[in-house]
Amino acid sequence: MKLGTRRSLMATTQSQMVADLYTERTGQAIELVGVTTFGDVTKAQLAQLGGTGVFVSALRDKLVEGEIDFAVHSLKDLPTKQDPQVVLAAIPTRHDHRDALVGTHKFADLPAGSRVGTGSPRRIAMLRSLRHDLEYVPIRGNADTRIGKVTSGELDAVVLAAAGLTRIGREAQIAQIFEVDEMLPAPGQGALAVECLSDRADLVAFLSVLDDPRTRSAVAAERAVLAALEAGCSAPVGAYAVDDGHTLTLTASVVAIDGTETVRKSAAGSPSDAVNLGRLLAAEMLAEGADRLMGEQSH
Repeated sequence: MKLGTRRSLMATTQSQMVADLYTERTGQAIELVGVTTFGDVTKAQLAQLGGTGVFVSALRDKLVEGEIDFAVHSLKDLPTKQDPQVVLAAIPTRHDHRDALVGTHKFADLPAGSRVGTGSPRRIAMLRSLRHDLEYVPIRGNADTRIGKVTSGELDAVVLAAAGLTRIGREAQIAQIFEVDEMLPAPGQGALAVECLSDRADLVAFLSVLDDPRTRSAVAAERAVLAALEAGCSAPVGAYAVDDGHTLTLTASVVAIDGTETVRKSAAGSPSDAVNLGRLLAAEMLAEGADRLMGEQSH
């Protein structure tokens, strides 16, 4: 069976993890097929591209063309609008959902004027809300390229997803993990998505052995917030949900890009009502002016 993946070290590492899990559970051999996506080759900042789908569409094209059987994505890269041709066959158990600071200082100890790099408007907005006296620099490139900007002295620190750093064995470079009360992660951060064609019932059944229901309900609520706010993955929206098996607890926020204002709300409900919970929370956030804070960032 052929698994389609982006070619970066991060993507191939996490895809191989999924492939190994399938082989372990089913005995089925899995071959990785590298695919170059638009998001990998463009030099534009993701915020300018609308963010959503730039890493996904090429993999979906390969599914439709029959060149691969299924694809693995970082869930936070998936558009919230469902493509009827494909189905989210499995969401494996989520890894670390948090953001991490890479550098030699903890965030509070960075000298005023330090240069902190990130490709995410969400991270920039939330970091600014914590500290206004630092310079936030938009950057692109894979994890090693970004870490290299710190080791070369071009930047004082960079912020990346903790899960990704751990997957590629770079956790030793982490100076600090941001807890969710400081910085809410991107919806779906730390989770992986396994997609196949929706008309392949045999594959859907095969792939579903890795699905984790608690992760699925949590990320469904987080993504419902994003969809209801009509925000792309480049918007300054954070969301994190936890399903303890009985109750789903969801927290979400929108932060003005200058970091001066935040709308942050929490709600709890049944895991079976995850999408509705996310929509209701988004409606409360919009009533408090979340759309004004997103401004042009969401388009």
